[in-house]
Amino acid sequence: MIEINTQHTIFSVLFAEDGKQILSGGAEGKLRRWQVDDGHEVGEPIRIEGTQIYAASMSPDCRWLVLGQHPNVTMWDAQTHRKVLDIKGHTNSVFSVDISPDSTKFATGSADNQASIWSMTTGERLVGPLGHKYWVMAVRFSPAGDRIATATGQNGKHSYNIRIFNSENGHQLLDMPFRFFLHISSPLSWSADGRQLFAASYNEAKRFDTSSGLLLGNWSIPGGSRTSIVLSHNQRFAAIAAQGSLSFWDTATEQQICAVINCTDVWSIALSPNDDCIATGESNGKVTLRSLREILPRSYLGRNENPRIFLHPSQLPFIDINDAAFISWTQGDLPRVEELLTKVIADPDLHAHALALRALVRSRLKQTGMAIDDAKMSTEAQRSVIGYIANAVSLIGNGDHESVIRAFDLVFTDRLATDNSFLLLIKAVILFECGKHHDAISRVDDLIDIVDDKSLYITVRAQMSLLLGGMLANKGDYDRAMELLLRARDAIPVQSGPRLVVISLIFGWDFDKLDVAISLQLQGCIKPFEDRGDAAMQLENLDEAILQYSSALSLKASNPAGLLVKRSKVRAILELWEDALKDADDAIEADSQSPWGYERRHAALHGLQRYNEAMDAFTLMLSVVDKSVDPDIHQLGTKYVSPSRSEATIDEVVRGVSEISPLVLIDVKSGVLCDGQKRTDTFKSEAQFKELLSSTTEKLDDERIQRVVAKYFRYVTLSHVWQGKEPSFQDVNLAGSVWELDSSPLNEKLRQFCEVVRTEGYRWAWCDTCCIDKTISMVLNQSLMMMYKWYEAAASTFVYLEDVDSLLALGSLRDSRWMTRAWTAQELLAGKVIRFYDRNWEPYLGDTRLNHKESLEIMQELADKIEVASKIIAAFHPDDLSVREKLRLASTRNATVEEDVAYSLIGIFKSDIRPHYGEGDAALGHLLEEIVARSREVTMLAWTGKSLSYNSCLPASLAVYSRPPEASPAIEDAEMDVRVAALRNSLSQTDANLIYGRITRLPPAFFANRRLHLPCVIFVVKKLGVQPFGGGREYRYHAWVSGIGDVEFQTSDQLSPTEPRNHIFVHPWLRDLYDPLDDFNWGSTDSEDSDSDSYKSAPETDDGTVPSSSLAAEPSATMDDYACALRLIVRLQQPFHALVLQKQSSGEFKRVAAEHEIVLPGIDRR
Repeated sequence: MIEINTQHTIFSVLFAEDGKQILSGGAEGKLRRWQVDDGHEVGEPIRIEGTQIYAASMSPDCRWLVLGQHPNVTMWDAQTHRKVLDIKGHTNSVFSVDISPDSTKFATGSADNQASIWSMTTGERLVGPLGHKYWVMAVRFSPAGDRIATATGQNGKHSYNIRIFNSENGHQLLDMPFRFFLHISSPLSWSADGRQLFAASYNEAKRFDTSSGLLLGNWSIPGGSRTSIVLSHNQRFAAIAAQGSLSFWDTATEQQICAVINCTDVWSIALSPNDDCIATGESNGKVTLRSLREILPRSYLGRNENPRIFLHPSQLPFIDINDAAFISWTQGDLPRVEELLTKVIADPDLHAHALALRALVRSRLKQTGMAIDDAKMSTEAQRSVIGYIANAVSLIGNGDHESVIRAFDLVFTDRLATDNSFLLLIKAVILFECGKHHDAISRVDDLIDIVDDKSLYITVRAQMSLLLGGMLANKGDYDRAMELLLRARDAIPVQSGPRLVVISLIFGWDFDKLDVAISLQLQGCIKPFEDRGDAAMQLENLDEAILQYSSALSLKASNPAGLLVKRSKVRAILELWEDALKDADDAIEADSQSPWGYERRHAALHGLQRYNEAMDAFTLMLSVVDKSVDPDIHQLGTKYVSPSRSEATIDEVVRGVSEISPLVLIDVKSGVLCDGQKRTDTFKSEAQFKELLSSTTEKLDDERIQRVVAKYFRYVTLSHVWQGKEPSFQDVNLAGSVWELDSSPLNEKLRQFCEVVRTEGYRWAWCDTCCIDKTISMVLNQSLMMMYKWYEAAASTFVYLEDVDSLLALGSLRDSRWMTRAWTAQELLAGKVIRFYDRNWEPYLGDTRLNHKESLEIMQELADKIEVASKIIAAFHPDDLSVREKLRLASTRNATVEEDVAYSLIGIFKSDIRPHYGEGDAALGHLLEEIVARSREVTMLAWTGKSLSYNSCLPASLAVYSRPPEASPAIEDAEMDVRVAALRNSLSQTDANLIYGRITRLPPAFFANRRLHLPCVIFVVKKLGVQPFGGGREYRYHAWVSGIGDVEFQTSDQLSPTEPRNHIFVHPWLRDLYDPLDDFNWGSTDSEDSDSDSYKSAPETDDGTVPSSSLAAEPSATMDDYACALRLIVRLQQPFHALVLQKQSSGEFKRVAAEHEIVLPGIDRR
């Protein structure tokens, strides 16, 4: 015994791999190394400043040390003592640490009631924290590293807490009752095969089955409550330290091996790798080393190749053999056994028995003849159970199975049997070896039904199922193989008693790690079932695919994640969403580092319409892909679109839709007025958005995003006639909702509209009464400018006809007030889809189609009323009608507010005028001014009546456009040829080209600073006479006009006859002079002065009329220039609607308003 004194309590001791050094750590905060043979310290210690070392563990490769402290964990290079990791993952003292068998991770248990598993390379937490109710006193990896056991305790109280977790994903596998005292100790120890767990505390030790949690053994131990246990490496004994005592126990019999050793209060123990030395760490600061060769019998020392067999040969039934032969036999060294038994045969007392045993050994060596001879000599020398068994077993090799059974049955005939059930079990095994597999299994099943202790028989049956299952699997009969193997796996108990050893020795059946062997055999069946599932999937036989994947999964693959992912995918195709989700979750639990379980979870949750959870799963999947070191996973991960990118794309589409939508809409679901942002927020809270985001994971389907967003945000507009105090923006906001408005006919109209919109499946509605905040001029002006586009972009326009009864016949619509209002013209034309409703909100004429523009009779009724072709009404575009046609249509409408006459035409004319209520008739002036500017169209100047104060060339009312102006008579081709020929004789080419050039080079009409710059042909008044009539309110004038002759006209304007040259007649209809055959271009900026009375330019006028000057440059022409000029002059000779302009004192001109058209005969043909 060697005592090492450190002066401080030792909480942890552990041996180096070679067993030549012992390490100790404790209250002094140092980890020291000592030589085992002399107790001398080796090298410098590892120093931990400011804390104690509660636990220590060395990696199996001896490269690393992990130390538990308060409150962190450190990892050190075991050779250089360099600290490589400092983990602060706990909030209280770490009482236990353990390194996995493959040295890739380590576990920690802490007084913060948590256990965790950490990466040895990065320090990243791999599993956990695993919460416990009390302090975690111990953590221990299983020998395979696939599981971890924890023990918990509470100060002064007990808790029932041994837990076993899956070390890959933290899933709890078992929770077994046991009470531990709250002290630093090592109360847990695994068996070498991982099938048993030993625990000790409070004067008792227990042994548990780690597959089921069943209690296999329980015995009392001397000592106190704080207990540590360690199992020998050869698995033959357990050493237990309970405070002041040290005891040793046989693991097979659970009997104490030797006397209790008294010692000082022990905190920890450790066994050397060869089990010949035990170290204890004590509260007095001592590390005590004891040689087990001086304490335990030799049979408990040395290496054991079969750790499940903890037996002495004297315990075996029917077999009497010395230790050497027994050990060789258990280790499979049959030639050595044969050699040892041959020596024993010479002993007369052992002769017959040794012959029988040698016959069994030779049978296993396939020495059939020699085995039969040995067995025969054995029974001739002395009849015995083992002799008859040997006789039957030796005959198996001859293939005469009936002789085998007759030979075995002699054991019953001679009445030598003392354990009939066990002998019948051996007989069943012999039958199995003879190839009678199903008969043998059936006999074992019968025995299981009648015996009390069934574990032996169940174990043998499991071995038979394993062997037969392997045979069937090799033949490709995986279904029957799986049935046998699964039954074996589910039924096998922990059994390693002497009778099972006898069967193992006789038949060579290896029961060691039988469950592992069954599992491996099952694993071999997994791939064929998976392949079958894949093939069924290819053939779209989905039910069969699920069946095959399920069969593979029932075999409990070591990592079933891939199979679960495949089955989840098939179930998702079949829309078995709950089952698909269960598979996905199980796949994640099986392999949390693989992204595909999260992918399937996303798909299943998406199918269940649990979109928030689906996106959480998708985000986790992307995180796993990002962290993965597998390049294939990274490559596959590139096909996915991040949620942030998808949402940004959707947001962009939403913004685009919002830009062409009204500023405010009614949410018909809640009745609340919503601006663009609120509508967006509402959308993002709805299932449609979440579904869209969740489904946009692999590619950005712009068309689908556009489709979904457009469908959600589509809105319906209301077209109606205002009837009084309609509900305003403020009224709805004050009420909180359309549905909460006071009861009144107009409020009810709005509610009925919203109800119809909601019934038709739309979410948003727009009404001009309440969706425009008219108290904010900027909002009002923007709304007026955008209104046409809003109606155009609407999903539908519902027209409410309060004066139409659905019982009335066709024609009621034509006579409705709605047909007379200014605003309703654009509402009719702009909407692509329109529905007319009567006063009861019933479809007009009972026509229930979604779009009344598809109704021929309704469109014809409208066409007859407004004199516009029905096909244009059904699919209107502002360019479909000429300026004059649109003005005619507007002339039939009226507005309550003067400015609305113009504002209601903004969309129809594609105008950009800025509305400003209070500007009066200037609104119409701005509109007509812009029409000229945009269209270069001057036909709108052809009107009679009063002038607009804004500009004298513009009418005071659109009513003047109700009828078209007189058109000049057309010239037939023959007449044109005659008149051109006549002009050739009277007009020189020079003069003709001069006239032609000046007219065709005039620029288009335009407005600037409210002045109209008007290209025209000017005719100067030479003489002017006047004759009052109509009571002096109007005047009839007689004028002699240069180039024209006598002209008579009447107006209410008073003109000055004494200044006739201040008046001019103009011909502005230059387009009428254009002949397509002439092929010339209009417009230039170069001007040429002329003194000609007939073609001189007029100066700019104060009210906006500015006749443009003629131009000098000659146009390019493809036909004869002279002919083109003459043709134009011929058209100038035609009668035309002339405008009269009066020169003002400023030198500018003003139009003289005439009550009737002034038609001049054209230029003098002479």
